[in-house]
Amino acid sequence: MVHDASEKARIGRMGEEAAVRYLRQKGLRMVALNRREGHDELDIIAERWGVLHFVEVKTRRAEGLTRPAEAITEQKSRALRRAASAFMAQQRMRYEGYDVQFDLVAVYHNEEQIIEIDWVEHAIEAHW
Repeated sequence: MVHDASEKARIGRMGEEAAVRYLRQKGLRMVALNRREGHDELDIIAERWGVLHFVEVKTRRAEGLTRPAEAITEQKSRALRRAASAFMAQQRMRYEGYDVQFDLVAVYHNEEQIIEIDWVEHAIEAHW
């Protein structure tokens, strides 16, 4: 179990790096990583085929009891929508006409190794 904050941060970075590689393999172009909007953070902003993807990355131990999707609470969903709205307001000219979706990339690891990556498109209601 991860207790140390620096170890947790390292595991989180490992998961985000794996998610970026995975999404690039799927043809997405990275727009921004770890983008802060006020108190909120967007892990990955990517685009493909006229769709702007706001991607939340959750990294969990492969044998863990909590699944990554369980970490997306209503409060977290609101924070993601708020941050995405702020980003879109700043970038409205650049991404005008794009569709928006909120995705989850779940990264499962076992010690130092990535075991599995699941990309759940439309994991969070946009309420756009």
